[in-house]
Amino acid sequence: MPETGSGIERALLLQTQCEEYDHVKRTGTVWTAVAHIVTGVIGSGVLSLAWAIGQLGWIGGPLAMLLFASITLFTAFLLSDTYRSPDPEHGPTRSSSYLDAVNLHKGEGNRQLCGVFVNICLYGFGIAYIITAAISMSSIQNTTSYRNTGSEPTPGAVDANNMLIFGIIQVVLSQIPNFHNIQWLSVVAAIMSLGYAFTGVGLASVKVIENGHAEGSTKGIPASSEISKFWLVAQALGNIAFSYPFAVILIEIQDTLKSPPAENITMRKASTISVIITTFFYLCCGCAGYAAFGDDTPGNLLTGFALSKPHWLVDFANACIVIHLVGAYQVYSQPLFANFENWLRFKYPESKFVNHISLFKLPPLPAFQLNFLRLSFRTAYVASTTVVAMLFPYFNQILGVLGGIIYWPLTIYFPVEMYMSKCNIEAWTAKWVILRSFSIICLLVGLFTLIGSIEGIVTAKLG
Repeated sequence: MPETGSGIERALLLQTQCEEYDHVKRTGTVWTAVAHIVTGVIGSGVLSLAWAIGQLGWIGGPLAMLLFASITLFTAFLLSDTYRSPDPEHGPTRSSSYLDAVNLHKGEGNRQLCGVFVNICLYGFGIAYIITAAISMSSIQNTTSYRNTGSEPTPGAVDANNMLIFGIIQVVLSQIPNFHNIQWLSVVAAIMSLGYAFTGVGLASVKVIENGHAEGSTKGIPASSEISKFWLVAQALGNIAFSYPFAVILIEIQDTLKSPPAENITMRKASTISVIITTFFYLCCGCAGYAAFGDDTPGNLLTGFALSKPHWLVDFANACIVIHLVGAYQVYSQPLFANFENWLRFKYPESKFVNHISLFKLPPLPAFQLNFLRLSFRTAYVASTTVVAMLFPYFNQILGVLGGIIYWPLTIYFPVEMYMSKCNIEAWTAKWVILRSFSIICLLVGLFTLIGSIEGIVTAKLG
């Protein structure tokens, strides 16, 4: 018994230390949640949507986008209801992360499985953001060179040095202790996302006016063969899917909300507003881009305006993308940092390397807390995403693969399963059949997009 009591006291002490280490005052509102969601969602995916609509055509493209938006909003409602779970003895139990919610409702085994997909999602988004930011940085350099020397830029070219620069910036920002401390960065990044979305729509609209008509057709961009078109449609659906899965950070965002009102009510409002905003910009950018370029629609929308005037406006849009992705990278990386570091703190409570915090102060700067685990792990993480991005700088194909891998398990399967467990929905009831059928259909779509995107990478590699 003494050992048991000592173990309980030690566990409580460790929990208290962790709570003090990551203590956050919950003051979030609908609009701070919207800022976080928009920052995390409107990213590199928006630049591929003109190409995606181009592959699907004028009817299929917008309909597919509205369908993915509706599915995402529906499952966000389900997921927001799983944030708390009634506990007769200790009161409602709060989940601080997506994985906590899965563990609460589905057990440790499902939590570990979900953790694999969550980490793939977070890691993959980091790679995609590095590629996209580097493309925009290279575009700015190329247009500057074009104005000075007259040499035509190469559309979509990526300079590895720009990936390194972006990675160094992320190493510095990654030392911010946790997700909740970067609200100001999220707000700035959200403003930047609106800046380049408006600019992209404006440039595309001007081009449509100059052309005197809208390009494109209901069948979409023609392919060399029917099988090629089949796989391109799969990649397009994968690109759209990649643009919507904010489920992985929804619980973290919900955990910042004050109550009353109940967090799930606030989160439903924030999710609705965010999906409406993002879908509006997605449709504007995608449809305007396809109308401007037609069969020549580029994989990355802004690369199509490399030689357009005014050059400063194109540079401004690319600069907005870089600033936005600086914040978005951290929005998606901070939950992974916190999960891994908290796990090590519980596993090695006596380790100074893991738990000790040193205080450093340089005369011109405020005092800075430095933890060696945080410094080493986060630096290595950023470095690895940068290296992978340099090895596989494929834009549309990478987005399609990520969308195919993560959309169904994180946005569909686990939210549906957790919701059914929380509500004790009995097997073979009408609600059970509808939710399970919905999940299976989405699984088939996800497999289709994954296979098509992998085929695209193989083709690009061999080409």
